Amino acid sequence: MLLWSISGVPFGVYAIAQQFNIPLIVQPQCFCVLCGVSWAQCLIYGRKWRTWTASLLLLVLLAIFAGTEAGLVFAIRPPYSRGLDWPVLLVGIIAFLTLISGYMPIPFELLKRRGRVVGIDFIFLAIDWNGAFFSLMALVTQHEFDVLFGTMYALCCAIEMSMVASHLTWRLRTRGIRKRAKESGKTFEEFEEGIEWQAKGIDLGKLLKRLTAGKTCEGTSGAASVDVEALPIPEEVTPKTVPDAAV
Repeated sequence: MLLWSISGVPFGVYAIAQQFNIPLIVQPQCFCVLCGVSWAQCLIYGRKWRTWTASLLLLVLLAIFAGTEAGLVFAIRPPYSRGLDWPVLLVGIIAFLTLISGYMPIPFELLKRRGRVVGIDFIFLAIDWNGAFFSLMALVTQHEFDVLFGTMYALCCAIEMSMVASHLTWRLRTRGIRKRAKESGKTFEEFEEGIEWQAKGIDLGKLLKRLTAGKTCEGTSGAASVDVEALPIPEEVTPKTVPDAAV
């Protein structure tokens, strides 16, 4: 959520510099604020922050975002009007990468949960998909189609549709387990068969930690064995305090 909120800054700068339609200029501002509010809610409900602390932090961040966006717009406009395109293109690429990077944890979660989507409201997802789709259509109706942002909107639509398809596939595959869990008066997470089925997911984070820990242990044991082999035999040690003494 924080990454998406940050992406609203270069997103807005690019939209203003390219003189997009008014809705496409307003959209990144709303997107930045709403994602920021969602992030503050995660701090309050997930990490048990105080409401005033999270709200104050959000207001400070939004003020910084607004100042940064205004400064970049005034800094980029003069060279862009003289035909210098690369600063605007760079801002657009940063916006593209920042927005898409917010989706990066999703494939790992889907692998871990075997296709199940957890923690995402599908009504919100549908609203977001419609926003990306109609923004793409708004770009199509312009005099000149913007390839960079057209690609970004198309990717957002594809990623969100793949999430829905993944969850529907999960529901189809687990329909029997969920039915038996409901008959026993338990949820899928509490039902033993559901726990066993879910445990077969691939947790890439744990795998990477195990590989890293294994390499560290191998390096430590190797170093320890070398040190033991390199130790001198006690009979060959000659104390410095007593000349020509044998131990």
